Amino acid sequence: MAIDTIFVADGVRSRRSLGAMLYRAWLACRAWSIKRRTRHALVDMTEDQLCDIGISRSDARREVGKSFYWD
Repeated sequence: MAIDTIFVADGVRSRRSLGAMLYRAWLACRAWSIKRRTRHALVDMTEDQLCDIGISRSDARREVGKSFYWD
């Protein structure tokens, strides 16, 4: 199981246009979705898998319990 932890936003041409605002909102929602999905993937990992990525079971539980808006 791979966890996608790198998120790179593409540039936006005009910061003031409605399209640009909607695009930035979409990027924010996408980032939140990726964070949520990767955090919840930690629950399904075995102790060995968690050890491989350098976190403990308690670290994983703490990460999953973070707020929706947490960076």
